[in-house]
Amino acid sequence: MEEARIDRWLWAARFYKTRTAATDAVAGGRVHLNGARVKPAKDVRPGDTLDVTIGDTRREVVVVAVAERRGPASVAQSLYEETPDSIARREQRAADRRFARPLGADLGARPTKQDRRRLEALRRANRRA
Repeated sequence: MEEARIDRWLWAARFYKTRTAATDAVAGGRVHLNGARVKPAKDVRPGDTLDVTIGDTRREVVVVAVAERRGPASVAQSLYEETPDSIARREQRAADRRFARPLGADLGARPTKQDRRRLEALRRANRRA
């Protein structure tokens, strides 16, 4: 077996939890084979390059082996090799997220009871006007 459907390969390599999710990703243009958008029935072969976007993470991998069946994670990891550029980009994004300020950090301190009462009074006054 030297080739497999791209959606089955993505599922077997554990990029997606279900084949349906893999098919939807390929059909939605989040997976590119050798730089081109493809359909879910396109075959992948060893040596092909895939650009896979999952959420906001983009991974560039080279197909090393082909599998049609989903096996253990250790076998799935042996099906592809991530490019060094992709690894560096992914680690940089992880570091950026880790050191970024949490959402709401710029809002300041929590309002006091008096502050909340003043805000509520302002809202009531704006509703009447």
